[in-house]
Amino acid sequence: MADPVVLYEVDDQVSVITLNRPEKLNAISPELIRQLLDAFARADAEPATSVVLLRAAGRSFCAGYDIGRRPEPGEADWRSDPIKAHQHLAPQLAFEMTPWNMQKPVIASVQGHVMGGGCELVMLCDLTIAADNAVFGEPEIRFSSVGPAIVMPAIIGYKKARELLYFGDTIDAETARQLGMVNRVVPLLELPEKSLAWAKRLSLISPEALYATKLSINRGADAAGFSNRIHIGLDVVAPLYATKTELGQRFRDLVEAEGVPAAVRWRAAQFKE
Repeated sequence: MADPVVLYEVDDQVSVITLNRPEKLNAISPELIRQLLDAFARADAEPATSVVLLRAAGRSFCAGYDIGRRPEPGEADWRSDPIKAHQHLAPQLAFEMTPWNMQKPVIASVQGHVMGGGCELVMLCDLTIAADNAVFGEPEIRFSSVGPAIVMPAIIGYKKARELLYFGDTIDAETARQLGMVNRVVPLLELPEKSLAWAKRLSLISPEALYATKLSINRGADAAGFSNRIHIGLDVVAPLYATKTELGQRFRDLVEAEGVPAAVRWRAAQFKE
């Protein structure tokens, strides 16, 4: 049997979930989604824990969705019309919203690439601690795509979010901290120890108080329209995936012919200042 792509363990009062696809920079595949959703559900129901720590094996937290993988049966035609695109992206949005909707607080511990869907997933966690080598960004717009969760404006404000989402540029960990995307930045070698210690410190708070505080924050956010803005974003961007743009098609052709790294390098080179 293949090694699991998501690991689960309990350390004192902390449920520790580890993305375990390091050879692919923990890129999000259908199997990773299934296993991570199972781990989230297990952690939220775990009677012995009150905090969840989400981390990743290898040099990067997550490079985003695995756009270079072979489609599963019946999946290849989802870009053929807007309805199919919406039906394909809606489960991805629900997946990314899972940490937000859990009863327990979720702390993301990140290093290296925190890109695309991985960046969106981290922003929807309650707290984030980053290694000093972490790089954040949503570059999808350069390939005529947009992530299913337009959450960045709610986290860092409209002006900077527009800049990052319009250009697809990346920011380093310290910039992410200054913008409010990250709570703490630590040296890379200290990330495992510091993040677990932070999660254990949070677990000293009573589970009831944590639950009530998270619920009240989420209810306030939803009263201000948070969930609606996320779903409206999906409704607006889904048809884009069924639109054949010149740049998007060239990018996909390059992915097919030379692989994702070559396609990303081709597009990134055009944006160097």
